[in-house]
Amino acid sequence: MATIHVDGNDYEVEDSDNLLHACLSLGLDIPYFCWHPAMGSVGACRQCAVKQYKDADDDRGMLVMSCMAPVKDDAYISIADEEAKAFRQTVIEWLMVNHPHDCPVCEEGGHCHLQDMTVMTGHDRRRYRFRKRTHRNQNLGPFIAHEMNRCITCYRCTRFYQDYAGGEDLGAFGAHDNVYFGRVTDGTLESEFSGNLTEVCPTGVFTDQTHSDHYTRKWDLQFAPSVCHQCASGCNISPGERYGDIRRIENRYNGDVNGYFLCDRGRFGYGYVNRKDRPTRPEYRETDGEARSMEVDEALDRAADALRGARRIIGIGSPRASLESNHRLRQLVGADNFSTGIEAGELARIRRMEALNRETGLATPSLREIEQCDAILVLGEDLIQSAARVALSVRQAVRGKGAELGAARGIPEWNAEAVKTIAQDAGHSLFLATPDVTKLDGIATRAERAGPDDIARLGFAVAHALDPTAPAVDGLDDATSKLAEGIADALMAAKKPLVIAGESLGSMAILEAAGNVARALARRQKADAGLTLVRREANSVGLGLLGGESLDWALEQLDTGSADGVVILENDLYARLPATRVDSALARAAAVVTIDHQRTPTWERADIGLPAGTFAESDGTLVSLEGRAQRFYQVFDPSYMRPDTRIRESWRWLHALHATLDRQPVETVLLDDLTQAVAEDAPALAPLHQNTPEAMFRIHGLKLAREPHRYSGRTAMRANLNVNEPRAPVDLDTPFAFSMEGYAGYQEPRRDVAFAWAPGWNSPQAWNKFQDEVGGHLRAGDPGKRLFTAPVADGDYCTEIPAAFTPRADEWQVIDLPQLFGGDEMSRRAEPIRERMAAPQVALSEADAARLGVAAGDVVSISLDGAAFELPARLSAGMPKGMIGLPGGTVQEITGALTPGVTRWGRIMRAGGERQASAEEVRP
Repeated sequence: MATIHVDGNDYEVEDSDNLLHACLSLGLDIPYFCWHPAMGSVGACRQCAVKQYKDADDDRGMLVMSCMAPVKDDAYISIADEEAKAFRQTVIEWLMVNHPHDCPVCEEGGHCHLQDMTVMTGHDRRRYRFRKRTHRNQNLGPFIAHEMNRCITCYRCTRFYQDYAGGEDLGAFGAHDNVYFGRVTDGTLESEFSGNLTEVCPTGVFTDQTHSDHYTRKWDLQFAPSVCHQCASGCNISPGERYGDIRRIENRYNGDVNGYFLCDRGRFGYGYVNRKDRPTRPEYRETDGEARSMEVDEALDRAADALRGARRIIGIGSPRASLESNHRLRQLVGADNFSTGIEAGELARIRRMEALNRETGLATPSLREIEQCDAILVLGEDLIQSAARVALSVRQAVRGKGAELGAARGIPEWNAEAVKTIAQDAGHSLFLATPDVTKLDGIATRAERAGPDDIARLGFAVAHALDPTAPAVDGLDDATSKLAEGIADALMAAKKPLVIAGESLGSMAILEAAGNVARALARRQKADAGLTLVRREANSVGLGLLGGESLDWALEQLDTGSADGVVILENDLYARLPATRVDSALARAAAVVTIDHQRTPTWERADIGLPAGTFAESDGTLVSLEGRAQRFYQVFDPSYMRPDTRIRESWRWLHALHATLDRQPVETVLLDDLTQAVAEDAPALAPLHQNTPEAMFRIHGLKLAREPHRYSGRTAMRANLNVNEPRAPVDLDTPFAFSMEGYAGYQEPRRDVAFAWAPGWNSPQAWNKFQDEVGGHLRAGDPGKRLFTAPVADGDYCTEIPAAFTPRADEWQVIDLPQLFGGDEMSRRAEPIRERMAAPQVALSEADAARLGVAAGDVVSISLDGAAFELPARLSAGMPKGMIGLPGGTVQEITGALTPGVTRWGRIMRAGGERQASAEEVRP
């Protein structure tokens, strides 16, 4: 620690910080542009100047850039010095010379760091009267809009895109006062994290293209704290709503999880909330197959009557629904009649991963903790595609070698360019074992290409190299043995090694191999080692902890006649098992009731459909792959903005249906009570009630505001419907108000912040005001409750080691390859994501392609599980001989016959024609 004296006041600060970081952490305002808490200092903009004095007697001092000035004990500085203020005002005037006067039409207006800093420096007059430099903008794809004339050359965009996220197609071109930030040619930005440019950029150069289509100023959006539903990483988001539509999603800071950044699927995949073909009223399917809409009471009566006629009712839950909704379905049908809605193989792997998280002796690190690891082994997961935000943390872990080298030479971590220069291409150890090439290969120490069984064998060999008491792998070749020994040596030499695996390849053997490596590290006294196991869906972990049978079990109950009534919760069964199997089971059911927010094939097959709320219209709890339970909050009440709809939260439909079945009046149920019931019902979920503040939480007697204090137009929001504006909805379930008339300040610490705003800070940089230190944690603690207890070393090594893969003469093993864009059921319904999706292709090795006479792009015929279809070929330099890879998520919809994640063998041959399949033909 060090003591610094700022404008006559004494403060204790960290001596490892720079002055800008220290002052902002103290709540003192210094303007800045090029500095970013996650990316450090480069001293490019000169905006953060302060006066620094030699000692208490020095009355002259000198101007220093606070982002490049280290904290020194007994340092005297002045932010309010007149020379420093004049310098900062001059600097921003220089930066604004070519900036257009377009704030009223700029999409960043009211959300702009440049506006904040201009006001903070007192610059309010334009003296430049000459011709401004202008640029031609580029088309950067469906996610990002480009307006280069607003650039102030802070270099944040390229530093994030290239250095932090590893992108290669965005750069700086030109020199002096004519620098251009863009691509060599127009085209879609290739990085899976390009959307972060909209928040990294302090001006309006890079803006949210999806927001442009239905633009609304920040102060006219209603927000709520939420959790991304597109994968199991658990990133925190702030969705903004206007007129009953989600207009944009912003990153919500969580110091333990996503920090400042999201992946593009999480940021831009919200379009399914706004789809016009969503079911908004209950529907009853007549005997002729036509659907008829109903009112709520009739729908409940019809559903109850249909279910009463059934001999036995089962419930099928969903890993994309909240814990509360799944629990309410479980209560409705009884624990013995509840299915998780997850295919049997995947459910077995989910439960095995939970056991490994608890029993191997290694803790599951948060995303922030992953960034501190110094040796990582990844078995089977293409992290960019299956858990992109985890991949971004892994990239920072590898880059951490530069900070380590810098520290050895007395260079602080925040001195970004110096650290980068010292690091060059050095990085911490990263070992990848995947069937196909990945975007992390470029930073990997070694990227090994192998099939699932051979990946597992490598993992088992690493465990044996770490601990000779672990089972040895028979028949291992010398090259693989040496590789396993090298990996084991790197893991042992590391202070914080990490093992990552998951269920993308549908291999239990890979999970067991990862478990063996984890156990071996624990027995070698690597207490700081970690084990991260990637699940597929937002609430896969939570549903595994809640308990229940598999989807296969549920369909068997219907097929055999053991049950003839079924309630399906937010689940499209046709995306999980072959269509013929689902059709057969549902055809035998006397009553099929579906609750969902999308028109899926399952909805179309149901007798009665009840329209559910999406994550934006509901409250509930998810559990991330880290085992962190986090609550998401309703952004808006759909019945207020669209009175003609009958959308209800899933758990409310189930509560009302339960009461109707029992012929009882529907009583009000509160979310807090339901969450407590979940915690009491499943021992693993016991800490759940500690997750969030109760509905009665208040600050100074006020609920928390969902709307900024400048929110306008409330008295005209429904003028097209009725000139008599009703009062805002009353939220009994949460501490948030559907109003700006609540506490929206930053002074009082709290974990659940709907939107980041503080006086003078309207941009995302306002998160500085909510943190214990800049870039640290929220002052009241980061949201979420970790459910995985301290792990204990329990159980023995797995001894079931698969045999090495042997290619077959006329068949190929089929592997599902995860896809970030298009790989999940919901974001695939968002139009910008659909534009970003690559057309499905079959990946095969160059050797197999040569044997078949197939060139890249040739159409290949595939016979698999009784289905035949055609796809263009993609030749992969890494795909093992004897295997083909199909894009996860999309092929299932094309064929309707595959079970995702199941090991299969199929036949392929070159199709007769040379025709390329178009995107329109192959997209779902």
